[in-house]
Amino acid sequence: MLRVLSVAFPLAAVSPDTVGGAEQVLSFLDRSLVEAGHGSFVVACEGSQVEGTLVPVPVLKGPLGPEAWRQAHANHRQAIATALDRYSIDLVHLHGIDFSCYLPPPGAPALATLHLPPSWYPPEALMPERPRTWLHCVSASQQRACPHGRNLLPPIENGVPVDELSVVRHAKRDFSLALGRVCPEKGYHIALDAAHRAGRPLLIGGKVYEYDEHRRYFEREIVPRLDGRGRFLGPLGFTRKRRLLSAARCLVVPSLAQETSSLVAMEALACGTPVVALPNGALADIVEHGRTGFLVRDEREMADAIKAAGDLDPEACREVARRRFSLQQTAERYMDTYRWLAGQ
Repeated sequence: MLRVLSVAFPLAAVSPDTVGGAEQVLSFLDRSLVEAGHGSFVVACEGSQVEGTLVPVPVLKGPLGPEAWRQAHANHRQAIATALDRYSIDLVHLHGIDFSCYLPPPGAPALATLHLPPSWYPPEALMPERPRTWLHCVSASQQRACPHGRNLLPPIENGVPVDELSVVRHAKRDFSLALGRVCPEKGYHIALDAAHRAGRPLLIGGKVYEYDEHRRYFEREIVPRLDGRGRFLGPLGFTRKRRLLSAARCLVVPSLAQETSSLVAMEALACGTPVVALPNGALADIVEHGRTGFLVRDEREMADAIKAAGDLDPEACREVARRRFSLQQTAERYMDTYRWLAGQ
């Protein structure tokens, strides 16, 4: 039996209904470990919902200035030390962009999953000096952009619970959907403008985190565009997200970032819903243009694609999701990697 300590980003709670992609992956792996009979221990914010054992850290409150982050990293280091001492951990699996700030002392092997573009990490994080420390990417696209050091393992592609997503079927309606964190690089203002140009409703489900930049973006770029056709729904739980994805005409992914993966695009395909996306990063590999969605270059092409998405076959989307994006395949690869690392 393996004992794996998973470490979340300090700001984000972990649960099956979480918004962030890294937290969703962590939640999936926590559940997979428990179902396979292994020990799963999770360092995450108080109030997180996990299948294994939660090692809680305080929720950050107030302005997220330097002092708050220093305290958050100190809390994480203490929680990790407590778990290592109490539970005889075989492997530490870190998921936060700031993982290098709370790497444990030399000892148990550590794996850091790079959920974000490599250029967003400090250079020293990608070349850790700590022994028995490995990194890996979540897509081939991200791997190509990552510095290749001796500690970089082959990528493990993300997956989603295809069977749970595809079991519910709804008649397609005329609205489009956008889901995720609301921040400048996600480009939701472009999706709203494109939907307005197409004359179709757009619903946005997601969370605005308490960063000043994110809040300003929401107030200045999103709120003025919300009208009878554009609506902001806030965070969605799994059940409601699945229902809306199943009924949507298409999912719109207007991200301006070099996406390392896109769980929401995979979820949409599992629900039989095509994806309209800018071809940034891994999105160009996920969407099969003209079959499971459309890759577009600008707002005008996005509007045309929203109108054309209803002509694509939902069953073709589901078939691709079953073949390419199964969470079971992802879980098996992680378990193999965990066993290998635990023996190093």
